[in-house]
Amino acid sequence: GKKMAIITVGIDLAKNIFAVHGIHAAGKPELVRPSVSRAKLLDLLASLPPCLIGMEACSGAHHWARQLQKLGHTVRIIAPKFVAPYRLSGKRGKNDAADAAAICEAVSRPHMRFVPIKNEEQQGQLMVHRARQGYIEQRTATINRIRGLYSELGIVMPLKAATVRQQGHQHLEALPGWARTVITDLLDEVQHLDTRIAQYDRHIASMARQHSQAQQLMQLGGIGETTASALISTIGNGHDFANGRQLSAWLGLVPGQYSSGGKSRLGRITKTGDRYLRSLLTLGARAVLAAAMRKTEAGGYDKQDSISRWARSVAERRGYWKAVIAIAAKNARLCWAVLSKGEHFKLPT
Repeated sequence: GKKMAIITVGIDLAKNIFAVHGIHAAGKPELVRPSVSRAKLLDLLASLPPCLIGMEACSGAHHWARQLQKLGHTVRIIAPKFVAPYRLSGKRGKNDAADAAAICEAVSRPHMRFVPIKNEEQQGQLMVHRARQGYIEQRTATINRIRGLYSELGIVMPLKAATVRQQGHQHLEALPGWARTVITDLLDEVQHLDTRIAQYDRHIASMARQHSQAQQLMQLGGIGETTASALISTIGNGHDFANGRQLSAWLGLVPGQYSSGGKSRLGRITKTGDRYLRSLLTLGARAVLAAAMRKTEAGGYDKQDSISRWARSVAERRGYWKAVIAIAAKNARLCWAVLSKGEHFKLPT
């Protein structure tokens, strides 16, 4: 009989060989290609009428999404953990074809959550953040290596990085020959990483200065250049989220529910989504709470704005760390409002 038009396609992305699964309006498979080469993928999808295409969030997903959008398709990127429940064969029968079929099923669900598709500029800005974070991790690892090597020689140093730098140079003369060579090289590496991190801090500051929305975000308490730049690079104008609560949940800043039998039980925060953004918002929230708790010489509180009063009340009722997470979640909602409303957003007083 006559073939029906394909309306939904799932693609299991890979480096060289892709799996494609397409279904028509009746929900039956119409296009099943378990092995499509990288060079032929665009040609295959260009031959299809405009349809909904889903793929898992992975390396290259945003690149392929942009390419397919140019062909007129509607593209959605899904987190892998949301695809796994739709894999009919389960863990024992996992293969590329089964993954493509599961993606095709998951992308058609009405309440599925998707990853915002980034353009090349956003990806370039995020590369700056990732490179900077990588240099910070390398510096931390190098400092810990210095502490570990010194401890083998009976010299125990505290955790503070500035103290390790200072005492590391002070004890160099007392070290034997090869140990002195190694520690000297490691201290030089720390200094080199300090210079590189400072350079990337300037890059991020420059990006924030050149973006009007970043300047708006930085008017919020606890949102600096790094957080503002990272938010814009990750979620753009925030239109992929219906409201600020969705963004807060997407970042894992809301408690997980374990409710049953009419009893509501809220646990720890879910910690799903972007860990880097969540950590930046949490650090900013700690700064907001510290400023809110700062007292004047007369004994009163220095800040009397609505957010500071609310932050103090939460800290008094629920404790320090719950107040920090509550402020971080509130900042996420405010950031969504700034990005989605633009000039119409008014700061709370």
